[in-house]
Amino acid sequence: MRQPGEILNPSLMAKPQSVYICSECGGRSAKWQGQCPHCQAWNTLVETVERASDAARPGARHGAAAAQFAGRGGLTAPSGPVLLTEVQAERHRHQPSGIDELDRVLGGGLVPGGVLLLGGDPGIGKSTLLLQVLAALSSALPVLYISGEESAAQVALRAQRLGLKDAPVRLMAETQLEVMLDTLAAERPAVAVIDSIQTVYTEALSSAPGSVSQVRECAAQLTRAAKASGITLVLVGHVTKEGALAGPRVLEHMVDTVLYFEGDTQSRFRLIRAIKNRYGAVNELGVFAMTEHGLKGVSNPSAIFLSTHAEPVPGTCVLATLEGTRPLLVEVQALVDSAAAPSPRRLSVGLDAARLAMLLAVLHRHAGVASGDQDVFVNAVGGVRITEPAADLAVLLAIQSSLRNRPLPRGLLAFGEVGLAGEIRPAPRGQERLHEAAKLGFSAAIIPAANAPKGAARKFEGLALHPVSRIDEALDVVRALG
Repeated sequence: MRQPGEILNPSLMAKPQSVYICSECGGRSAKWQGQCPHCQAWNTLVETVERASDAARPGARHGAAAAQFAGRGGLTAPSGPVLLTEVQAERHRHQPSGIDELDRVLGGGLVPGGVLLLGGDPGIGKSTLLLQVLAALSSALPVLYISGEESAAQVALRAQRLGLKDAPVRLMAETQLEVMLDTLAAERPAVAVIDSIQTVYTEALSSAPGSVSQVRECAAQLTRAAKASGITLVLVGHVTKEGALAGPRVLEHMVDTVLYFEGDTQSRFRLIRAIKNRYGAVNELGVFAMTEHGLKGVSNPSAIFLSTHAEPVPGTCVLATLEGTRPLLVEVQALVDSAAAPSPRRLSVGLDAARLAMLLAVLHRHAGVASGDQDVFVNAVGGVRITEPAADLAVLLAIQSSLRNRPLPRGLLAFGEVGLAGEIRPAPRGQERLHEAAKLGFSAAIIPAANAPKGAARKFEGLALHPVSRIDEALDVVRALG
């Protein structure tokens, strides 16, 4: 029997044990279960082998590694509770990355002490973009690139291919967390990139790199070190086959900014979307083109989302959408054809499939346009993903055009949310959408009545406006213009 104050045998405390960690919420279980007892997700428990002492205190051996950064110009916090009115709020200073499109997504640039997570499909350009960013910053700031997936020679070969071989970027190929923390403390870079977080492991845990416990613990220690030292830290993350970031969901909660790379690897265009940003707007979109010299920002992204037709074709309608703070013109295409099977198909690419079924019901009920025996396919040109309901009106006009096999008038665009009662609801920031359309030479716009400019003017910078309140009114305007 153990006496009071007696220390347990260290060899017994270090005995390995198996635990099961949920890949969705990070919850721990002593045995495998089909359903996570914490978040009720199915088939998400993954076996991880840990030492008992480490499970109680992960990273205890090197817990002081992150603390050594404190007092070197990093972030400080009060030792106890204080009144909110007594806290001195300071604006974050953004450091431009040298790439305008990336700065737009970030809200102005990189923030000292901020932690950024960049995810995307393999080969989409994550490492290429970050190498370009470090090369642009290296002339004025000390930067560090830590590669866990490629050797230093492979990274140097990419830099040579991009024309960046002379950039003074510090480079290291490493996967062990403790070595990374020591290097960050010694080098003291202003910006550091870890490529990728799934390859990093700590000696305090015996599980394999990429496991839930390793990703969570390594990300936590790196984030703590960045906050204490003021280093801008960029973590590259893998994605699953469903397109979500691999690892525990808590990984996205730890960091300040989460960016997703979107787009088809077979296409030369890439999109970067901000899913979370503590220093700027969310759902901001950056558009890039992949060239032989790396990723280049696209100054006029509306041009790539608009198809060029010699003559107007049935089933197309231009939508004035909003991505973050940027108005974009996107062509919505629809194809309505006789169904070959008893159950007509409803497919959409870049748009919400469930909302498409609802819009078809509204079109039938409130405009008398039936498509119950037709296959309906809807696509957003350019690979962009549209989530806002203001796309409803353009989708319905494209469907009506394809169903009747009559093209919409040239130079026409539309936006507006369609309700179940057939009403056209206003879209936010309608003036900015109209400004973008007028700048690109559009001549007519069907818009919600609530978005019409005040006064009796029917023109907006040379753009003829047609305010409507219901879906049947919008179809009447199309017939009158056609």
